[in-house]
Amino acid sequence: MIDVLTQLGSGFLACLHPLTMLMLVLGIIVGLLVGVLPGLTLVMGVVLFLPFTYKMDVTNAIVLLSAMYVSGTYGGAFTSILFRIPGEPIHVPLLWDGYAMARKGQPARALGWTLIAALVGGLLSAVAMVVLTKPVAQFALSFSSPEYFAILVFGLCSVIALGSGSLANALISLALGLLIASVGTDAIYGAYRFTFDLPILADGIEFLVVMVGAYGVGEVLSRLERGFSSKPLSEAGTTRTELPSFSEVMKVKGMLLRSSVLGHIIGIVPGAGATVASFVAYGVESQFGRRKREMGSGVVEGIVAPQSAATASVGGALIPLLALGIPGSGATAVILGAFMLHGIQPGPQIMASSSAMVYTIFASIFIGIIVMCVLGYFAIRPLVKILDFPESIVSAFVMLFCFVGALAIRSNVTDLWLMIGFGVLGYLFERFRFPIAPLVLGVILGPLAEESFMNSMISFSNDWTVFFTRPIAGTVMALAAVTLLLPIIGMIRGRRSGDPTPGGTSIPAEPAAR
Repeated sequence: MIDVLTQLGSGFLACLHPLTMLMLVLGIIVGLLVGVLPGLTLVMGVVLFLPFTYKMDVTNAIVLLSAMYVSGTYGGAFTSILFRIPGEPIHVPLLWDGYAMARKGQPARALGWTLIAALVGGLLSAVAMVVLTKPVAQFALSFSSPEYFAILVFGLCSVIALGSGSLANALISLALGLLIASVGTDAIYGAYRFTFDLPILADGIEFLVVMVGAYGVGEVLSRLERGFSSKPLSEAGTTRTELPSFSEVMKVKGMLLRSSVLGHIIGIVPGAGATVASFVAYGVESQFGRRKREMGSGVVEGIVAPQSAATASVGGALIPLLALGIPGSGATAVILGAFMLHGIQPGPQIMASSSAMVYTIFASIFIGIIVMCVLGYFAIRPLVKILDFPESIVSAFVMLFCFVGALAIRSNVTDLWLMIGFGVLGYLFERFRFPIAPLVLGVILGPLAEESFMNSMISFSNDWTVFFTRPIAGTVMALAAVTLLLPIIGMIRGRRSGDPTPGGTSIPAEPAAR
């Protein structure tokens, strides 16, 4: 434990380097803006900034993207509470009580509770992240290729099972992502696959092109179809934040701790992320909370539970990313891409080979949460004022960043056409309610899964049962099967009870779209 504290202290010192601190503060500011601005989502914002990290030092690149990830779970709370417009799906549960409290003439109080929830949930999760990542990585050092393949399968199955909408659509999305990942030169035998005699495809399709196209261009095309909103929203010029007293915080300390722990645990589950954490934490309070009958009427519990869980999920999602190389959310999938752009594969070895970088990232999460809350407290008026930007102008800048990003890696015009093609694909996915996350994670994790599978076949004489007979691999494969079976069982039960939702539980109507 002393060694961990020593390395964490060194990480805090590294964060004080001017360039690292600049990247940290810039990431926090951009993450808050992404949460507030119409037309942008947290994952899209991180994707758009990924190309700009290509020439950076890897530590500064990850610090920048991680800071955006942290603050993105908080920035959208402003519009949810003040305007009933969730900056992210994360903040849909928050507005049920946050906006209700604002309508009672207490917007400053609602914003104050949101800030406290983000601060406490984030810091508790950061502590758990530091404590748990190294033991998880040390345990994973005993893994061989069958265990890695099983973990990758579990990660992909989790994305499918925890995605919203049709399970069949999620499976199709994942299969398409795996197909895209197979384009290029086979890593084991060196044979060309699906290249159509195009030299640019011999190196495969860059996952950055897929992410930027599907998330960035696809979202702009979707909003173009719906029509851009031109109405300014920033009419809260006197908005401020009113922090609760210490005694008020202590009255809800049990609920705050419970929601933070729940959010952290959900964050660890690959594919879950902050949105699932937010909804689950709100649902737990609605079912078992002390004021469960008052939820939705503007009570503190309805604000604190989803926000603390959402921010706490960040630390949880970084554990499987760093210790196992498995992204726990859409944003960590992009951060995994940043690691791979710099030639680093997160996993068990990273704690030994790059411990200084890892603990600098840990320290940046602590500092970033504090900086985020300070900026959220003092800069709320300019943040809300950003809503005066027309959505069409924001979308134009998004397209500009997309084109820059597509050219950043290989400087090839073909990548621009590929990006546009994946943009159209992302639009069609949005149009026909296919989830994009399985597609993107299939592109990123597909080559890793294939390599682990082929190495297992070579090492164990083509014995495919090795994935089920080895204790750890077999257990993880069983968990992967469970993650697929549970939503199927939920859909069957829902149909029998006449409930059309996948899990058999009613979901409140979503608020007005941005």
